[in-house]
Amino acid sequence: MKKSLAIIFFLFFTLNIFSQELSYRMEELTAPEFISAVEKSAKTCIIPIGVMEKHGAQLPLGTDLYLAREYALRAAEQEYTVVFPWYYFSQINEARHQPGTISYSPELIWKVLQETLDELNRNGFEKIILVNGHGGNNAFLNYFGMAQLSEPRDYTLYWFRPDRSREIREKAESLTQPDRFDSHAGNSETSMMTAAQPDFTHSERSGQQSGVDQERMKHLDFVYTGIWWYASFPNHYGGDGAKANAEAGELLINETVDQLVKMIRQVKSDEVVPELQKQFFEESENPLKTKQ
Repeated sequence: MKKSLAIIFFLFFTLNIFSQELSYRMEELTAPEFISAVEKSAKTCIIPIGVMEKHGAQLPLGTDLYLAREYALRAAEQEYTVVFPWYYFSQINEARHQPGTISYSPELIWKVLQETLDELNRNGFEKIILVNGHGGNNAFLNYFGMAQLSEPRDYTLYWFRPDRSREIREKAESLTQPDRFDSHAGNSETSMMTAAQPDFTHSERSGQQSGVDQERMKHLDFVYTGIWWYASFPNHYGGDGAKANAEAGELLINETVDQLVKMIRQVKSDEVVPELQKQFFEESENPLKTKQ
């Protein structure tokens, strides 16, 4: 009798393990599960990138981390892909004057991202998607992406670039308010955080500091300089999150997630970019033999 019960318990335990859904959160996977996850994801992984920086007086320092990971996790639930843990090694020199900013050196953020890609590839991933939640990374990631062509790679890097439609923007504004400077920690971002992380969002504090463009460089034409953001928004706050709400936030998040799901599916089936990359690296070995 005892032996029969033991067998039944063993079978129940085993079946229960194998019936559990495979997590798409990399940090939750066991080593054997990770092998299955790489295959199930079609060797595709997402790195959601954020940063630690001020977001007005109403949002947490990790806002960009929360939102980038929210997009990735919601998308992975619909189209399986492995989501890398919190990644906050980002470009944020423009906010070094604000409390809570963790600003690593340019050399370090480059090296950490490159080695993370290399390690993911060493562990079986051949397609890696960057989901960036931090606007201050845009120039960095553009150059980093081009620099991937500097030497042969055994993986292909894709950067998710969502597009906000006018229709969704207007719907969100109708639920909240028009925001002339809807930029950093403004109406949209505060609404999305109200939906994604309500416990850490305090829209009632939005008016404690100004998010209005100070226009301290308006006397200069045809100029770019690194101090431009500080010149415009010294409070590291661009906009007004006072009337943000979760309903508007869900609209904005869902639009981004829908686009990301579509991108993941396209990336999984993409054979063109990896083949072009392979051809490019082969031709780069001897440019004099490249067909003219």
